[in-house]
Amino acid sequence: MFKLLSRIGIDAFLIGLMSMVVLAWVAPELGRSGGLLHMDLFTGYGVALVFLLYGLTLPPERLKAGLMNWRLHTLVQTSTFLLFPALVWGLGAALAGWVDANVRLGFFVLAALPSTISSSVAMTSIARGNVAGAIFNASLSSLIGVVLTPLWVNWYLSAGGGSLDLGRVLLKILLLVLTPIVVGQVLRPWLHAWLDRNMRWLKQLDRATILAIVFNSFSDSIAEGVWAEHGADTLILVAGGSFVLFFFVFGLLSVLCRLLGFNREDAIAGVFCGTKKSLAAGVPMAKIMFGASPVLGMVIAPTILYHFIQLVAASIIARRWQDRA
Repeated sequence: MFKLLSRIGIDAFLIGLMSMVVLAWVAPELGRSGGLLHMDLFTGYGVALVFLLYGLTLPPERLKAGLMNWRLHTLVQTSTFLLFPALVWGLGAALAGWVDANVRLGFFVLAALPSTISSSVAMTSIARGNVAGAIFNASLSSLIGVVLTPLWVNWYLSAGGGSLDLGRVLLKILLLVLTPIVVGQVLRPWLHAWLDRNMRWLKQLDRATILAIVFNSFSDSIAEGVWAEHGADTLILVAGGSFVLFFFVFGLLSVLCRLLGFNREDAIAGVFCGTKKSLAAGVPMAKIMFGASPVLGMVIAPTILYHFIQLVAASIIARRWQDRA
C-alpha cells in the first residue's frame, strides 16, 4: 500500500499535512497562538531553522555545472516569477465577484513563490532530464524568492488598497531567512561529513517544522472563525483552481520548450522546475509576512493543495517519461 502511494507521490509528509489540517479543525485550541501548546513560540524560531537547514544542505559546487545554460534559466525564472503572477492576477481580477478575497490572496501568494528544490530535482532525475540544470534553477529560484516574493505580495495588496509592513517584513526576511542561509553556507564545509551522516533526521526536522506552522496557522484561522463561512465548497474551489493552474502552466511550458528547440533533457528540467512551487519556503515566508493573522490558514491553503497536486501529477508524469527513455 505504502509503495503504491509513494509511486504516485503521496508520502508520509503529505499525509502529515492533511492530518495537521484535520487536527486543527477538531482541536484548534491546541495549536492556536497562545493556546495550550504555544505553537506560535516554536514556529517563530522554526522559520529560521528551516532556512538554516536549507543553507547547510545547499551544495554550491553542484550549481556551477548548470551555470551556462541561460535559455533554460530564463524559461524557468520567467515562468516562476512572471508567468504565474500574471496568470493568477488576471484570473483573480476576472473572478473578483465570485471568489473570496482571502482565497484570491492565497493564490497570488502561491504564484509569487519560488520553485521547490527537492522534488524538482527528484522528478527531473527520474525522468532522465538535465539534473544539473534543475539543481541550478531550483536553487536560484529559492534565493530570488527570498526578496521577490514579499515584493510581489506587497504589490498585490497595495493594488487592493492594503499593504504589508514592508520594512518589518524585509527585516524579518533578513534575520530569519537570509542570515540563516548565509550561516548555513559558512558552516557547510566544516559540517559536510556530519550532514551526510545525519541527513535523514535533518530532513524530518525540517518537515516537522513546516507541519507545526501549518497546524498553528489553521488553528488560528479556525479559532477566529475565518473558515466559518467557508466549507467544503471553498476547499473544492481551491483544489480545482490548483489543478487547473498546474496543468495549464505545465502544458504551456511543454509547448514553449518545443518551440524554443530544447533538447529532451532541458525540456524535462524546464517543465518540472517551471511548474513547481515551494511549500518548504512558502509556508515559513507566509508566516513572516502575515504573522499570527487569522487569515493565514486560508492564505496558505492553495499552497498546500497545489503542493499535493504537483507531487502526485509530477510523479506519474516523471515515471512515464522514465519508461519512454
